[in-house]
Amino acid sequence: MNVIKKVLTATALAGMMMAVAGAAQARDQIRIVGSSTVFPFSTTVAETFGKTTGFKTPVVESTGSGGGMKLFCAGVGVEHPDITNASRRIKASEYEKCTKNGVSITEVKIGFDGIVLANSKQSDRLNLTKKQIFMALAKQVPVDGKLVDNPYQKWSDIDPSLPNSKIEVLGPPPTSGTRDAFVELAMEGGAKKFESLKALRKSDKKAFKAIAHTVREDGAYVEAGENDNLIIQKLEANPQALGIFGFSFLDQNADKIQGSIVEGAEPTFENIAAGDYGVSRSLYFYVKKEHVGSVPGIEEFVNAFTNEDAWGDEGYLADKGLIPLPAADREQIKNSARGLQSLSM
Repeated sequence: MNVIKKVLTATALAGMMMAVAGAAQARDQIRIVGSSTVFPFSTTVAETFGKTTGFKTPVVESTGSGGGMKLFCAGVGVEHPDITNASRRIKASEYEKCTKNGVSITEVKIGFDGIVLANSKQSDRLNLTKKQIFMALAKQVPVDGKLVDNPYQKWSDIDPSLPNSKIEVLGPPPTSGTRDAFVELAMEGGAKKFESLKALRKSDKKAFKAIAHTVREDGAYVEAGENDNLIIQKLEANPQALGIFGFSFLDQNADKIQGSIVEGAEPTFENIAAGDYGVSRSLYFYVKKEHVGSVPGIEEFVNAFTNEDAWGDEGYLADKGLIPLPAADREQIKNSARGLQSLSM
């Protein structure tokens, strides 16, 4: 009887072990979520990876940087994504959530991107300052020394040299890394041009950021979702409107749209790479280390992304609009990424 029990127990244990092994291999395809800006770069690498290796082409979803982080940091297991793309660096609160849920991370900075304010080529190109961008899009602005609800309805209300047309800007939602970077780089930069807000920043940084980062909600700014291609279609249909998105989408649609000049600099590959265009940011992806070895191909995908043929000066991602990192930075980040170095904050 004891022998039968032992055989049954051993059989049950073997079955459990096979079930665990089966669960670990329940997904044989890398799943990637996150930034709509990084999406075209990640998709291009994924498609090349699928064609040139024995691994399946990774599935890439455009969920926005914030949405991707939420999914990525939710936990470990094949029901959770393996990689998330981001058009801004991971926030401390997101890192803490990942850590709390047993997720350890490798950070990979892949290059630079500019954020553009673009319009249809059927209209004149705008020449804007960051102060004018803030005045057009902030929920509250200083007028005669007082903070009031934004009164500007037309661009010419802000400056007579600007078009006599309604302020209508199509842009990303709060979950987007592009939105995060835009309010930090463009709107906050514009808010600092007001002496009263500059003084507030010194006395109460939190109150200053609340004013600088809060976008108006009266219809002048229209949340257009995470689909940047949809914004471009809407700009073609409405030549008076402006759209906010990454440089790569401008680059890929240069026959239809044009980027506004900001602080005297055009949003070009050369100006962003040189640091002359003031509304630019770094792009990233984050790897869930716990999934390496469980979901096949993750290390190989990281190697493919950090290959000079992909992210180098003459790589195929530059043709898609990615502004490459300096060569020394690429080498350092490549070594860190391929060694799956853990991020600590």
